[in-house]
Amino acid sequence: MRCCRHGERRASKDGDRRIGRRALIVGGVAAAAGTAVLARGELGRLWWRVPGIEKPRAQGVVDFSGARWVAASDANWRRADRPDDYGIDMVIVHVTQGSFDGAVRAFQDPEHRAATHYIVGQDGRVTQMIRELDVAYHAGNRDYNERSIGIEHEGFVDRPQDLTDEMYEASARLTARICARYDIPVDRKHILGHIEVPGTDHTDPGPHWDWDRYMKLVRQARTATA
Repeated sequence: MRCCRHGERRASKDGDRRIGRRALIVGGVAAAAGTAVLARGELGRLWWRVPGIEKPRAQGVVDFSGARWVAASDANWRRADRPDDYGIDMVIVHVTQGSFDGAVRAFQDPEHRAATHYIVGQDGRVTQMIRELDVAYHAGNRDYNERSIGIEHEGFVDRPQDLTDEMYEASARLTARICARYDIPVDRKHILGHIEVPGTDHTDPGPHWDWDRYMKLVRQARTATA
């Protein structure tokens, strides 16, 4: 039944005003709380960039179980907080054009000015030299460096015998784990050779790298990981 009495109408309006003010206050508090959460999240990503602040890292901790940690020179990579600051959506395959130990020494050399996150040997051993959260100087393209994980493989591009079964299998397991960690599609758009990076003058992994075989192994390992 519709009410026509002025007093009740006034009380109703006053009540609406109180409710409106209460909603505004509550909404303002909620908005402020939301802003605070966003601010904390942003600070959580940015605090380590403040001069003199270094993000804590456990010495010798690897991102791939079974890998051995050997630190690359600080001159061959830059500190980051991936995937929070740069999303990771690629794996880039390299061949060392030399020995496993030679690649390790090169990446420890500050004058080399390049390094990958991982090196895979012909015997299947894996060494990690840069954390995945950091940007390695490996692709010759800044954008690709920031978005990718680089994996070096022991051998020479013109010697197919250097690309061993143990190397293919170990590298495929590593790549599958990286793809699982960052939800990277297992395809040739996201797993590519150094030669395919725009602007590069490198030819690795070379004509003898068996992409069909490698991608099949990565898919099998990715399924097992899932």
